[in-house]
Amino acid sequence: MDRAAAESWIRTYVEPVGAIETARERPWATVLRVPLADGVAWFKACSPVQAFEPRLTAGLFARWPDRVVEVLGHDEERAWLLLANAGAPIGYYLNPPETWLVALPLYAELQRGEAAYTPAHLTHHVPDLRVARLPARYEDLLRRYLPLESDEIDRLRRFAPETVQHDDLHGANLYALGEQLRLLDWGDASISHPFASLVVTFRFLEEINKLPPADPWFARLRDAYLEPWGRGLAGAFALAMRVGTFAHAFEWARQRDALPEARADFDTEFQLVLRRAVARTRD
Repeated sequence: MDRAAAESWIRTYVEPVGAIETARERPWATVLRVPLADGVAWFKACSPVQAFEPRLTAGLFARWPDRVVEVLGHDEERAWLLLANAGAPIGYYLNPPETWLVALPLYAELQRGEAAYTPAHLTHHVPDLRVARLPARYEDLLRRYLPLESDEIDRLRRFAPETVQHDDLHGANLYALGEQLRLLDWGDASISHPFASLVVTFRFLEEINKLPPADPWFARLRDAYLEPWGRGLAGAFALAMRVGTFAHAFEWARQRDALPEARADFDTEFQLVLRRAVARTRD
C-alpha cells in the first residue's frame, strides 16, 4: 500500500485532526485509524484475496444502511474502504447470545434481500461457494467426495436461495452504537447457502461462551434466525450447518493460499476449523 496516496485519498472524504495511525496489519488487509473532530473513521486496504470487499460493503450499506457499517468512501480499483465509526464490538470474549437474538433476524432479512444481487456479486469476484460447487471444492481439500447423498445436496439447493453469507459472524464483527447493531468486515464473505453463516456464530458460542451443544440457546437463536425465512426449516438448517462446516473450511483454505510461508498462527486456528468439519463426517 502506498501510505502517502492512501492518506491523501482519506482526506478527500474526511478531515483528520491528528496523526493517522496503523491499527492493524495483516496479510489480507491493513487498517488505519483516522481521528476526527467528532470521533474516528477507519480506513481499510484489502489485499488481492479480499479485493471484492470494498464494493460489496458499499453496496450492502447502500441497500441496508440500518444494519451495515456506514461507508464514507471506497475505491474498487485499489481495494480501499473508508468506514464511519460503528461503536464497539459486542465482544470477542463476551459474545452475549441475547444480542445475537436481536441481530440474527436482521441479518437473515439482509440475506433474503441480497439474493437478487447474487449474479452481480459473483461477477465482481465474491467467492463462489454455492452448493453445486461444493463437491469439487471438497475434493480439492480432502481428495474425496462430499460426505452427503445426492438427494441431500438437492435438498440444500431447494430450500433457500443462495446469497451473500458473511462467514465470520462473531462478536468482534457485530458492533453496537447505542441500540443500533451493525455488521462489519465482509472480507470472508461468499455466495453460498445462507444458513451456513451460523457455523461461525455457533462455534464461538461453544468455544468462547462454553455453551454445550444441547444448550437451549442454540435452538432459540436458530428459530430467531429462521423466522424471516418461513416455517418448517429446522431440519434444513441442521443439514446446512453440516455442509457449512466444509464451506467454511474451503474459505479458510483460500485465505491460506494467499498467505506468506509463515503460517503458524493461522494454521493453529485452521486446524480447529478442519477438525470441526471432519467431525461432521460422523454425523
